Amino acid sequence: MDIQFVGENLLPGKIGQFFIVLAFAASLLSAISYFFATRNKETEEKNAWRRLGRVAFTINWISVIGIGITLFYLILNHYNEYYYVYFHSSKALPVYYIVSAFWEGQEGSFWLWAFWQSLLGMILIWKAKSWENGVMTVVSFSQVFLTSMLLGVEILHERIGSSPFILLRDAVNLKDMAPVVFANPENFKNYLKFITDGRGLNPLLQNYWMVIHPPTLFLGFASMVVPFAYAVAGLWQRKYKEWVKPAMPWALFACMILGTGIIMGSFWAYEALNFGGFWAWDPVENASMIPWLMLIGGIHVMIAYKNTGHAFFTAIVLVLLSFVLVLYASFLTRSGILGETSVHSFTDLGMFGHLILYNVVFLTIPVYLLISRWKELPITNKDEETYSREFWMFIGALVVTVACIQVIFSTSVPVFNKAFGTNFAPPVDAIKYYNQWQAPFAILVTIISGFSQFLKYKRTDTRKFYSSLVASLIFSLVATALFVWITDVYNNLMYILLTFSCVFAILSNARVVAQGFGGKAKLVGAAVAHIGFALLLMGALVAAATSKPISINTTNFIPVKDFEKVEKPGQNIVLYKNEPKKMGRYTVTYVSDTAVAPNTYYKLNFKVIDEKTGTIKENFDLNPHVQVNEKMGLIASPDTKHYLTYDIYTHITSAPDKQADHGGHEGHTEEENYKAPRVLNVSTGDTIHTSSGIITVKNLNFKPVAKDLRLDAKDVAVGLPLEINLNGKIYKAEPIFLVKGNNTFDFARNIDDLGIRLRFTKILPAEKKVELQVYEKPQQAKDWVVFKSIEFPYINLYWVGTIVMVVGFFISILRRKKELKTIK
Repeated sequence: MDIQFVGENLLPGKIGQFFIVLAFAASLLSAISYFFATRNKETEEKNAWRRLGRVAFTINWISVIGIGITLFYLILNHYNEYYYVYFHSSKALPVYYIVSAFWEGQEGSFWLWAFWQSLLGMILIWKAKSWENGVMTVVSFSQVFLTSMLLGVEILHERIGSSPFILLRDAVNLKDMAPVVFANPENFKNYLKFITDGRGLNPLLQNYWMVIHPPTLFLGFASMVVPFAYAVAGLWQRKYKEWVKPAMPWALFACMILGTGIIMGSFWAYEALNFGGFWAWDPVENASMIPWLMLIGGIHVMIAYKNTGHAFFTAIVLVLLSFVLVLYASFLTRSGILGETSVHSFTDLGMFGHLILYNVVFLTIPVYLLISRWKELPITNKDEETYSREFWMFIGALVVTVACIQVIFSTSVPVFNKAFGTNFAPPVDAIKYYNQWQAPFAILVTIISGFSQFLKYKRTDTRKFYSSLVASLIFSLVATALFVWITDVYNNLMYILLTFSCVFAILSNARVVAQGFGGKAKLVGAAVAHIGFALLLMGALVAAATSKPISINTTNFIPVKDFEKVEKPGQNIVLYKNEPKKMGRYTVTYVSDTAVAPNTYYKLNFKVIDEKTGTIKENFDLNPHVQVNEKMGLIASPDTKHYLTYDIYTHITSAPDKQADHGGHEGHTEEENYKAPRVLNVSTGDTIHTSSGIITVKNLNFKPVAKDLRLDAKDVAVGLPLEINLNGKIYKAEPIFLVKGNNTFDFARNIDDLGIRLRFTKILPAEKKVELQVYEKPQQAKDWVVFKSIEFPYINLYWVGTIVMVVGFFISILRRKKELKTIK
């Protein structure tokens, strides 16, 4: 017999699921229509198929938008009967984090990918012209797979996708969530009465970068399909030479956006994660970087092929592989296979086989076309001229490819273990391992990007080449020596070589930019992008090589509870509240902490004091915060003081659980920490003198709002706003009194800085007064915090390099778009 569940709002979910099915069906129809339009030689019939393909893809685009609107409506209104809403959002989240919750889960991120891909498809319908049929066949077919990831249906006992509109009661066993509550069948029918809020957003994702980083990253992933589609269409339609020109702006756009998204991720890591930096060579980071580097290599070989007619096979293979690697990256991060080696991969939603199929199909298509067209491909056997730009662009692309292969194999260790039953262990120190491998590749790439600027296509005058090269080498050696001396990067030969290669690349490409101002603007975009990439590498190198902890603890001992949990205690300092401590040139004071559930924010004051005069030369506050999470333990989010030439990066490594302290402990009450309360009957305007300050009673608030306050229709809640004045500083608190049925409850409020606790325990209507209980601590116990501070020298080179590189890509896109105007 069907159970009639109380309070469920099922209509939006049904609408959302309808849009999913419609989007899948429309993308499938569009792919089939464009396929027949491409194959058909009859103009009238071809046009009919194309029109059908356009209509179908437009319906797909509208449906994808419909899915997004419906899901956002459910999240914004906290319909916890839907499992995606319950597991990824909560009422405590501000709107901008609710946006982040939208794509926190796999279903939301697949929607984001499908949205961007459908939007790009609409642009291609408008702009692709004679390439529309072939290119849109590929894009529509990719859209078939992406929308199928959202279906959430079972066919022949095989699950196809995971829908964000599945109900909570269908996705999980409610009895496992609350065995006592749901043991009663009546409670089961009315389960939403007991599930009043969602579980909220992963605390690591509660950062503004996570509002903008995922959309940018997934736009990058989606845009990678376009050069892939042009390459496939070129093979399919035997337009072996023609595909490069229209694909080039899209390839540059994909590289620009995906690169920006990756760097945004490093911004997020730097600001929100406590591993102490912007890049940790985490498998998920690697998975996004590999296709980006592969397409960069592909772009350079495409340029060489376009100018010389050589290296066709390498160009098309690199472009094809770049999108296949996007799909492989998706498999790595979504199949659950990286669950033990990555801190931010998705868990397995049962789509392991589905993801493999997506990879296999889109690998098989280009492989089949390459094999079947092999004899027709414009592959040249002519030896390349060593003193030519195209030769060294090819070598540079080869170096980048080998670097990618190293990262792919190392990142794919869990895949090999599962596929072949092996037990290879991932690198223990991933940062050190990858840096050792990748530094030589980075040196080669930057050196090549430098001296290739002195070469011309096909043939270069060797005398001019060497005379120009020697001058740049000398300037680069001098600049490197100066930079190494300033930054102290002289303890490692590999670091010095990488510094030299980056300086050489910057100076060589700056020469091209300077020539651009003289009218030779053709290569300015590439030169600017090369300069940005070299600056980015230099910033990463210097920050990583010379970063140093400044929170040095010479005793190597942390005198607090659970001190053994603090890693590297010699690099951590314990501070007691209002007790300044010397830390290098800084004097640091733990000033205060503020609990804003679920986070605790710490105010640490840094001063630089002139020892001779006692004057304060610098004075600033940092506010790192922590959250104690049931599953993840202490989650620390750093705060950073930015200077022009360095950053002071600070995060909490150990702290008492303030949220638990506020909520009391099992078997104990929080009042045990206070003296016996003063019980007072007060009315509006009354003042109470305490050792913690003067309390003023304000007007009652009959609509109080609090995170832990849940009201039914017949419940009554009243807040008692209070102001505490301590030497002119005003503190505010609002204890709450609640009448629920025949029972009364109160929600106390603490002001930790004052050591005071306030309870609103009764309403006395006959006297027009209320009962207030004031608790004060007999003696302020010492509050403590353990923190680590790291100095990152010249980190701004990394961020500036990113901006310069993006500008270079943008300039190149504009140039290639001008070239496209010649295509009829």
